[in-house]
Amino acid sequence: MTGSTNRRTSGGAIPGLLKGLATTAKTLGRPTHTAEYPDAPPHLPPRTRGVIALLEENCTSCMLCARECPDWCIYIDSHKETIPSPTPGGRDRQRNVLDRFAIDFSLCMYCGICIEVCPFDALHWSPEFEYSELDIRDLLHEKDRLGQWMPTVPPPPALDPGSAEPAEIAAANKPPRVPRGADAPTTARSAGGDRRERPAPPGKDEQ
Repeated sequence: MTGSTNRRTSGGAIPGLLKGLATTAKTLGRPTHTAEYPDAPPHLPPRTRGVIALLEENCTSCMLCARECPDWCIYIDSHKETIPSPTPGGRDRQRNVLDRFAIDFSLCMYCGICIEVCPFDALHWSPEFEYSELDIRDLLHEKDRLGQWMPTVPPPPALDPGSAEPAEIAAANKPPRVPRGADAPTTARSAGGDRRERPAPPGKDEQ
C-alpha cells in the first residue's frame, strides 16, 4: 500500500517538474522588463506627481492653496506694497508681495488640490522624484528651491482638434462692437430670410 502510494506521488511530480522547466525555458530568451534603477532612468508618464514647482511671478499671495490644503503643509508670508498712480490725481494701488512660499513634503500627500485651485497657474506638477533627504527637516522646500523645479515641468498637452475654442481666444478674436449712433445703414430681415436695407427716416425738410 505504501509502495503504490509513493509510486503515484513520484509519477505525478515528474510531469509537474517538466512543465515548470518548460515554462522557464520559454521565458529564458525573452527580454527582461526589470528597470535597473538607478543605472537606467525610469520611463514615467507625463502626468506623474513627483514634486510641486512654483512659478513665483504668477503668485498673488491669495492664500487659496494654503487654505485648501488638507495637510496644512503650505506656508505663505506676504506684505502689501503701495504703487503710486501713474497719472496725477489718480488713486494709488496696492498689491501683495510674496515674502515666503514653502511646502513641507514630509507632510504633503500629493493630492494636487493646491495645483487645481490656483487661479493663476503658479503651481505645477513636475515628474522629478529624486529629492529624498537624510534629515526630515530638509524636505521643507522654500520658494527658491520650488522655483528650481520649473525647468523640469513638462509642456501642457496639445488641445484636441475637435474641442471647442477656449473662451479667452474666442473673446480676443471677436470683432469690435459698433457704437450706437454710428453712420451705418441699418438692415432688417424680411419674412423670406433675406436681408434688406431699411430706409432712413425722413428729415425735417421732407416733413
